[in-house]
Amino acid sequence: MALKLHHLRPAPGAKTAKTRVGRGEGSKGKTAGRGTKGTKARYQVPAGFEGGQIPIHMRLPKLKGFTNPFREEYQVVNVERLGALFPEGGTVDVDALVAAGAVRKGQLVKVLGTGELDVAVQVTAHKFSGSARSKIEAAGGSVTEL
Repeated sequence: MALKLHHLRPAPGAKTAKTRVGRGEGSKGKTAGRGTKGTKARYQVPAGFEGGQIPIHMRLPKLKGFTNPFREEYQVVNVERLGALFPEGGTVDVDALVAAGAVRKGQLVKVLGTGELDVAVQVTAHKFSGSARSKIEAAGGSVTEL
């Protein structure tokens, strides 16, 4: 006997009727699976309801995102600023930049490569961008990282 599409049936017991609650004492009548008394027995309560307290979705900040607690902030100085502050060249370190008013005291300093440099400077700082390093060395200076 061949299998025919119109002879297919679900397995016995696989399909059960939906339980109709609150329709008499025969099954799930009376309290309809809600227990006795209390707010949840009387009417529908939203899933996030906290009894009148400001709900958690309103207590939390609206904008999401991630702030790295270990982020290092650098005071930035461009090579064109180095040329303007030290036109005769020479040795430039963090203390000299603080004295010149280019950066704040006690902060990490990063040298960036915006602009041109035409004097030889020996720069000592915490960090250098690749373009700043190449421009300083092309002008005849040197780079030292702390």
